[in-house]
Parts: sequence; C-alpha cells; structure tokens
Amino acid sequence: MAFARSRQALAVTGVLGLALGVAACGTGNDKKSDNASSPECAAYEKYQGNDGKKVTIYSSIRDIEADRLDQSWKQFEDCTGIEIDHEGSGEFEAQLPVRVDGGNAPDIAFIPQPGLLKRFVDSGKLKPAGADTKAMAEQNYSPDWLKYSTVNGQFYGAPLGSNVKSFVWYSPKTFKEKGWSVPTTWQELIDLSDKIAASGTKPWCAGIESGDATGWPATDWIEDVLLRTAGPEVYDQWTTHGIPFNDPQVATAVNQAGTILKNEKYVNGGFGGVKSIATTAFQEAGTPITSGKCALHRQASFYANQWPQGTKVAEDGDVFAFYFPAIDPAKGKPVLGGGEFVAAFADRPEVQAVQTYLASGEYANSRAKIGDWVSANKKLDLNNVPNPVDKLSVGILQDSKTVFRFDGSDLMPAAVGAGTFWKGMVAWINGKDTTSVLNDIEGSWK
Repeated sequence: MAFARSRQALAVTGVLGLALGVAACGTGNDKKSDNASSPECAAYEKYQGNDGKKVTIYSSIRDIEADRLDQSWKQFEDCTGIEIDHEGSGEFEAQLPVRVDGGNAPDIAFIPQPGLLKRFVDSGKLKPAGADTKAMAEQNYSPDWLKYSTVNGQFYGAPLGSNVKSFVWYSPKTFKEKGWSVPTTWQELIDLSDKIAASGTKPWCAGIESGDATGWPATDWIEDVLLRTAGPEVYDQWTTHGIPFNDPQVATAVNQAGTILKNEKYVNGGFGGVKSIATTAFQEAGTPITSGKCALHRQASFYANQWPQGTKVAEDGDVFAFYFPAIDPAKGKPVLGGGEFVAAFADRPEVQAVQTYLASGEYANSRAKIGDWVSANKKLDLNNVPNPVDKLSVGILQDSKTVFRFDGSDLMPAAVGAGTFWKGMVAWINGKDTTSVLNDIEGSWK
C-alpha cells in the first residue's frame, strides 16, 4: 500500500563506507578523475561520454536513507563524471504530479506505485526506457517485477529497492525453549497456533492502527492469503477489477484470514481480544513477542526496525522471521511485496545512462553493502547483504519458485486501495461480516 514509502525509509543505525573503492576513482563532487580508466572504474566504461552532465532524481527517500543513496552511486559519479542530484521529500506523492504538470519534472523519479507510474504514462509525460535499460532490466529482474512498469507493451523502468511482506515474526529463543518448530505449511501453522493457545498464551498479536492510514496492515493480510488460496491469476484480476471486489474467491480468502485475525483464542496476545487489533498501533503490534505474551506476528521485512532497542534480530536471536507458508502447494510459493521503479521524464543520454546503471548488478551490490536494503536484482550477491532479515528477503526474491505479486492496494485506485479497503478492514475487525464489508468496497470502485 501507499504507506510503504515511510516504512521502507525507516533505518537502523550504522553506515558502512565504500570509501576505498570510491577513493580509487576520484573524490568529492569532482568531475571525472584522471583514474576513470583505472580497474575500479572498468565496470562503468559503458556509461562514459557524459562527463560534466547533471541528472536530477526526486523520491520519497530522506534522511539517513538519502545519505546512503548518495553513497551508493558515488563511484559511478566519480568514474563517469555524471553528477546525480537527488532530492527526497515527505510530500513526494503530492508534489511529483504538481512538478510534472507545471513543467518542472525531475529527470528521474523513484515511483513506488505502479498506478501512479501509469498515470504519467497515460498523460504522455514519462519517457519509455531506452534499449540498454530494457536489456539490463530483463537480464536482472524476473518478468513478475517488470510487468509493473510496463504499460501497453512499453517498458518504462526497472525496480530499485524492494520489500517482502510475506513474513511471520517469532522468537527463536522462545521456540527453542518450548520445543516448537518453524512451520513450513499452513496446516503446521494452524497446528502450532492451536498448541500455543492450549498452553494458555494467545499465539498471535496484530495491530492495524496507523493514523490516517489505519487499516493497511489488514489489507496486507487479505492480499497475502488471497495469493495463497486463489493464486496469482485471480489476484491479478482482483487488483484490476477484472473480477468484482466481492467475488466469492475474495470472500473465501477474507474468511480464511479471519480464522486467525477474528479468532478470540488466537488474538490479540499482549493487548486484548479481536477488537483491540483496530486500536493497536502497527509499530507496537509485534512487541509482545519479546515478553512471551504472543508468539507470532505477520508483518513485512521492514518491521525489523520496529523492535525495542537492544533486540537482536537474527536466526539465533531474540526475534526473527519465517516465510508465511503457502496454503495450496499447487499455487507455487507466493510472495507479496512492494518496491519503487526508476522512471524517467527525460531521455538525454546521461539520464538513460543513470537509469541503466540503477538496473545493474553493480548498483545493487554497491547499495546492498551499505546496509538495510533489499532488491530483487538477480545479480545481488547475498554475501553483500549484511542484515539477516534482508538476506532472508533477498533469498526469497531470488528463489526461482517464488511467484511475486505487488501489494494489491497500491495497484488499485487510491479511493479504494488507500480508502474504502482500509476502512472496510477496520469495520471487519470490529465485527462487521465479510459479505457486507466486501459489498461496500465493491460499491465504491467507480
């Protein structure tokens, strides 16, 4: 959902330098150094010929994450002489259309919503990606990803960062003490939940309160379960309104999610009953795991940054995550996630060079080494991913069995995906029946 940008921008402290490699190619904001033909700069040979040119980038990425972006492409700047001027804004989604419509578009924008990207294509503002960018993207990303930046058969830009939402958080320490095994099937997940409930602890904790965006975590639950019960083709039909929002297959998925979220025996560990889910802040929702008041919390990879200070996030630590199991093995290994796309409003050679570089394996590995970043780029070396949850995420994204689908509410019209869907989930948690909720949302899709 649209709220992913601020969540994705959350970061844990610590920046790893790439100073040695950068120093070999130049310093500061100098134009291309005399060492541009050095071995360190060999990877950037194909981007030469644009010395002294400037490319502007606009995104929602700010603060420490923006500093890490600057660091990630510094060697590219030093070796090619192209200056990248990045601006991050908390008002990105509102301001980008204003700038574009006012004739003040950036050269490149990192767009996290495929629906917004399509809007710029439909208005004739976005430039199709060049042949080099397209070739690089096809080499490094799966078709599942590239379809989200392809409109009417035309490709507009490769993904950049990603997040994986199909995770269940748990405490390895507690599991070891209790003799519990990490479930790998849906039935094992339910059996484990029953076992924990029988011991007197509510197995699940959840929270969907998020200010103006209250409800979004429950939409992620529905999307994840629908992918597992109905499969990717039905999911695609649902997100594009090819089937109605209240289709029986959607109702089945909502009710299946309800076997956990609306089960008083299962929720809401550490907070209360089912209705407490609607008033529990998403940032706090998993924390009872650290005190043994809850055992399981379904939330995305970015939740790694929400644990109390001093919590060890690792396979042998205080908390870690496992893949939210498939329900029907015949539907493959579904993975729900999000990300942003590198889209261009200009097609000057230096802009195309930057767009191509950001789709490359060199860039993905450069950014990953700095830490707290995930990408679906096939050339990303897991050894360059320091954070254990990020490593787990990249491993899932690179798995050939993975069937990836983008967050559904980001693909729907904003009035539905960031409006009636969110509100409907709050009503559902508060006791409204599935049929009525889905009928209301369907009636709002104009």
